[in-house]
Amino acid sequence: MVVKVYGPFYASPKRVLVCLVEKEIEFETSPIDLFKGEHKSPEFLKLQPFGQVPVIQDGDYTLYESRAIIRYYAEKYKSQGTDLLGKTIEERGLVEQWLEVEASNYHPPLDNLVMHILFASALGFPSDPKIIQESEEKLGKVLDIYEERLSKSKYLAGDFFSLADLSHLPFTHYLANSMGKEYMIRDRKHVSAWWDDISSRPAW
Repeated sequence: MVVKVYGPFYASPKRVLVCLVEKEIEFETSPIDLFKGEHKSPEFLKLQPFGQVPVIQDGDYTLYESRAIIRYYAEKYKSQGTDLLGKTIEERGLVEQWLEVEASNYHPPLDNLVMHILFASALGFPSDPKIIQESEEKLGKVLDIYEERLSKSKYLAGDFFSLADLSHLPFTHYLANSMGKEYMIRDRKHVSAWWDDISSRPAW
């Protein structure tokens, strides 16, 4: 059974696509145009009542929330493709810890930057300089903690690539490439080396 992934080829759905490639899982995509409001259509809301992407269908099993999806496939196909969870319960704990850090501390300010710098006009709301400044300051403090962590281990959960690193790829790509904020990565030696490593993986 081929996994079906609903969503555009950017942002959170890309987190799922990279995981599926790393795990060597066959999939097909069903693009959803957010700018046309397709994620709010009655048909899509039957799959995802909050009108958000991505959503996967795996046979008669439906799942949404990108981090839940990547956890599901990393566990379901643990012995296939790249091991993204670690080999011990302690390593798994660190993977989960840094996944939570990404979701709770890293993603919110970065998402604000992406929305207000890249997508505000397309989505029809004014870019707010105050939100941009505050979000950059918050993200900088988080990245300082990452710099300290990555000075001691090659990847966030240890010396192995995991879901914790993978989950950072879609939105850090904006930070490093298209927002004029790449210095936030490059000014931190260990964060910069980590980003070059994970963003050069064939799956990405």
